[in-house]
Formats: sequence, C-alpha cells, structure tokens
Amino acid sequence: MNEKTSSGEPFGNRWTIVIVGIMLHLCFGSIYAYGVLRNPLLDHFKSLGLNPSAMDMTWPFIVFLTFFALFMPLAGPYIKTMGPKKVCMIGGVLCGIGWLAASFASSPLMLIPLYGIIGGIGVGIAYGAPITTSAQWFPDKRGLAVGLTVLGFGFSSAIITYMTRFLLGNGWGIMNILRMFGIVFIVLSIVLSMMLRLPSSGWKPSRMTTTISSDPVKIDFMREQMIGTSAFKGLWICYTIGALAGLTAIGIAGPVGKEVFINAGMSNDAANNLIFALILPFAIFNGLGRPIFGVLTDKLSPKKTAIITYVLIILACLTIYIGYSSILAYIISFCILWGCLGGWLAIAPTATASYFGMRDNARNYGVVYTAYGAGAIIGGIVSAQAKDILGAFQPFFLIVAGLAVLGIILALGLLKPPTMKSK
Repeated sequence: MNEKTSSGEPFGNRWTIVIVGIMLHLCFGSIYAYGVLRNPLLDHFKSLGLNPSAMDMTWPFIVFLTFFALFMPLAGPYIKTMGPKKVCMIGGVLCGIGWLAASFASSPLMLIPLYGIIGGIGVGIAYGAPITTSAQWFPDKRGLAVGLTVLGFGFSSAIITYMTRFLLGNGWGIMNILRMFGIVFIVLSIVLSMMLRLPSSGWKPSRMTTTISSDPVKIDFMREQMIGTSAFKGLWICYTIGALAGLTAIGIAGPVGKEVFINAGMSNDAANNLIFALILPFAIFNGLGRPIFGVLTDKLSPKKTAIITYVLIILACLTIYIGYSSILAYIISFCILWGCLGGWLAIAPTATASYFGMRDNARNYGVVYTAYGAGAIIGGIVSAQAKDILGAFQPFFLIVAGLAVLGIILALGLLKPPTMKSK
C-alpha cells in the first residue's frame, strides 16, 4: 500500500513497533495510578468544603475500568479496517481529554463522566492497537513482543506516581497535574500512533527460517458457540475473581496503605511518602506477572496456573487481614495482588486461544475480557461499602479470600478444553 502508515515497513526496524507500543501503553496504563491520585484528590475536594465518602471516590475508578472493558472488544474489528494508527490515535486523544477534563472537576461526581467515561472509552479504544500490531510484526517471537508491549501498561503507574509525587512536592496542585498529564497524553498519542502500521499481506521476517508451531485445539469455536460452553462460563467467572482482587488492590492501595501505616504509628506525611515509594515495587510485580504467568500457563495449563494465582491471593488477603498494623504485611500482600492481576492478563487470553481456537479469537477474547470490567465494578463497590459501613477496608480482604476459594473450585471443575456439541 502507498499509505505506509497503514501497512508496509516500520520506521527503522520492527523492534521500533514494540518500543512505540511500550510508550503508548505507558500512557494508557496511567489508569493504574488512580489508587495514588485518590488521596490528593480527596484532600482537594475537602478543601472545597466537600466530605466525599469512600464510595464517592471509588466510582470514577469503577466507571473508568468498566468503559475500558466494554470498548476494548468493540474497537477490535476497526484495527483491521481503519488501521492501528487511526484507532490508537482516536483512543489516545480521548484518554488525554479525559484527564484534561477531569482537572476541572469540582466534585467526585464530576470525575465520573470526565475521567471515568471519556478516559475509559479512550483507553478501551486504543488498548488493543499496539498489541495487535506487535503480534503481527513478530510471528516468530509473538509472545515476547506482546509481553513487552503490555509491560508498559503495567509499569505506567510507577512513572505516573513518581512524577505526581515530585510535582506535588514542588508546589503543583493535583488538578494542575491532571491537566499536564492530559496534554502530554494527547501529544504523545498523536505522535506515537503515526508510527503504527501493520505488515503487508504475506510478510515474514527475513531471518525466519523455522516453522512456527503450537498445539492447536481440535475444534475452533465461533463466539456464539463459545458462549454456550461450561469452559467459557468457568473462565469468565475465574477471570472476574482474579480481576476483582487485583484491580481493587490497585484502586485502594493508597487508602489501605494509609490505614495500615497510621495503625503502625506513622505520621500522616510519613504514611503518604511511603505509599508513593511503594508504587514502584507494586508496578514491577504487576508488570512481571504478565510474562511469568504467561510462561506458567504455557508449561502447566490455564487451570493449574489459575489455581496458583488463587492460592497466592488467599495468602495475600489473610496476611493483610491479620497484619493490618504491619507495614511488611501490607507490602507483601499488595505486591502479590498486583502481580496476580498482571498474571490474569496473560492467563485469560492464553486460555481463550487454547480452549476455543484461533479462528474467532479476537471476538472470543473480547467477550471474555468483559470479566475485567465486571471485576472492577464488583470489587470497587464491595470494598467501598466495607469502608463506609464498617469503617475500614480490612474486612474486604476476607471476602476476596472467600472468592478465591470459589475460584479454585470453579477452576478444578470447569477450566478444561470444551467439546463441540452436535446439533
């Protein structure tokens, strides 16, 4: 094609596509920084004479994740028809507009349509474009290319957090910080998206001499057929539980850390400083969880790997529940929970391809991915209600541990390759 931004050779070489994808996902993954932005936002709204509840401060994050999960599968077909450049640019600009508009919010309620809906739609539209592009440029190293691209999404919160901490310490208000991030995301999305392009039809890397093989399923399921299987139902619920545990841990990392650290005798300022400092290890665990659990899924099976995550979630939840005045318990527990979320973002797509085949994989995983949004909604509501009704987030972790036990039971019974029902 003549329009080289749609297909053809990449700028430089194909690794440029991966680098561009990482940088784009660093912008889109800013969603994970809400747990740290939450306390400065709360202080800002209190300075305006408001007294937001935990539920009030949770809704913007829930809505963001929900619209992200809904629009990701809807945008998938347009990556092929419109090209990744246009899709990613539209989504990235909307993401930036969401942050920019949120900087003018005068209440948590206003954050819902500005940050939650606009920003969530933007990330949902843009999320899949860099992943699809990287995968198509690396038929010989698909797992590595996609894993590196998604790694940017996991590490984003650390960068946003440290930049926020630096700016707050230098006199910036939280709303000015949101405004700055919004403008940066818009500019970067436009510039970086220009470099995205799919390879020409039939393209293969020049040094690709070996045949790529995998263990194909015996039958390919179309989306409508997949939905009727018990394997899909089991995977969807299991993914919901995994996403619930991890996404909620991200959303409440700040307020839970503050409760634990103050219980441990720290001052308010010291607690806030430690929360900021811990986002880096949390983000590292979230990022590394993706390739680590992806490899485990390939070597063991989706069922066994899912059970491993649930055992880890149970241990993490019991540790933080029992040690709610222990800084070490908090650090260990949240590293595990953030890591397990990264793990499920590798387990779920791998299981979808393994169980239901590749013929309709894009649409199939789009449906499975709605579990991500369900986990965000349920986890956000339950955790906030626990805080508002019981006065602390601590009881919420017992609920998550119980759900993880349910996840083990469902995984044992339902996570297995389905059989096609004859009509």
